[in-house]
Amino acid sequence: MHQNKHQNKQHVPVLMDEVLQYLDPQAGESYLDLTAGYGGHASAILARTGSLTQAVLVDRDQNAIRVLQERTDTGKAELRQQDFLSAATELLAVGRQFDLILADLGVSSPHLNEGSRGFSIATNGPLDMRMDQSQELTAATIVNSYSQADLAALIKQYGEEPKAKRIATAIVQARPLETTGELAAIAAKAWPGRSRVHPATRTFQALRIAVNDELGLLQQALPLWFELLAPAGRIAIISFHSLEDRLVKQALKEVASEGYDAELGLLTKRPVTAPGQELVFNPRARSAKLRAAVKIKKKGNSHANPGKK
Repeated sequence: MHQNKHQNKQHVPVLMDEVLQYLDPQAGESYLDLTAGYGGHASAILARTGSLTQAVLVDRDQNAIRVLQERTDTGKAELRQQDFLSAATELLAVGRQFDLILADLGVSSPHLNEGSRGFSIATNGPLDMRMDQSQELTAATIVNSYSQADLAALIKQYGEEPKAKRIATAIVQARPLETTGELAAIAAKAWPGRSRVHPATRTFQALRIAVNDELGLLQQALPLWFELLAPAGRIAIISFHSLEDRLVKQALKEVASEGYDAELGLLTKRPVTAPGQELVFNPRARSAKLRAAVKIKKKGNSHANPGKK
């Protein structure tokens, strides 16, 4: 149990006060956490709803699921080791609906701090970056087998990296690459001089998005999440870079701007960001953006118990 406490300590959930403000959890409400991670947000929300049996916690990472199982405040909820698209598809198929839905799209600190997972720029490890460790595609496959043109396009598109071509050329020349340290050093050479953010950050982001198909899954999943909301249910989505935030903003706009036929009402006109005091103890929150919405109650909507099958 000692290790799990350590892991939970490592990961400080971002925008906690804001999540609780916009989701406004009430006693007895059902809850779906699509990226439960190590249970930071979930434990705070479940403390307010008090309804573990009506909660579903999803994460594609087996280590996260193991930690959630062993926690006293999350272990009795329904736990699913799946990506958020597969989970949403299955829950919809059996007619589930939820009063509260949260998706925190960031990579949890234990991933970033554990070199062996291959997400970390600071800690050397294998070029892995898989959220779901049972899948085949890794960052090493992409780095060592993609063409120079495809690598450059991927780093530019998913990393929004201005020097993508230069970095791709250097990667191809240095093959085979085996570690995150080697990759970080190559990206750093493209950006001489000092900078506040590590110069490899955008390249690592691009590879992580590609390995885990993050944007593809998000684009397909968003409409399903809205369907999973019960009437008057609230959804909060936290994104960490402009590509994600753009998809979330667009999807919310589509279902909230249809006048009388609108499915959702926006609770946030613009994305909510972390206040200065949170940044002091949780620098990860620097790039976090929260958007929230509420499902509009239509006349004639049934009030079946939203958490039940």
